[in-house]
Amino acid sequence: MSSFTSAEVAYISTQPLARLATVGPGGQPDVSPVVFEFDGTDFWIGGRDPERTRKFRNVAAGNLKVSLVIDDLASRSPWAPRFLRVYGLAQLQRRTGAFGAGQYLRIRPEMSWSWNLDGLPYSGTNNSDIGTRKTVHQP
Repeated sequence: MSSFTSAEVAYISTQPLARLATVGPGGQPDVSPVVFEFDGTDFWIGGRDPERTRKFRNVAAGNLKVSLVIDDLASRSPWAPRFLRVYGLAQLQRRTGAFGAGQYLRIRPEMSWSWNLDGLPYSGTNNSDIGTRKTVHQP
């Protein structure tokens, strides 16, 4: 059962790209744009020859904490940013997904935040009008 709301799931399903932050062996953060799949609970990151990517090598080296951000602008005029951010643990797992059979990163959410998924105009003074949600996900 998903602990994401129906509005969050709907937003996730409309977005083709996310940004994934991993941590390298020396502690250096690294961010990559990624295509993702969402199964209602976990996020899956694949790709072409994914084992050669820094994000996969970082997780394979034991740095399992990741951050995933899905964001966009509902409008530029008026200004209307929105996002969903996930903190979680990643693991390498073989599966068949959007990129075929192979190695994928499975991201299990631990905590998430969503903001302004309705795409309301943002002026910097109307924070109380914009929906913000923090969720602690159960393992």
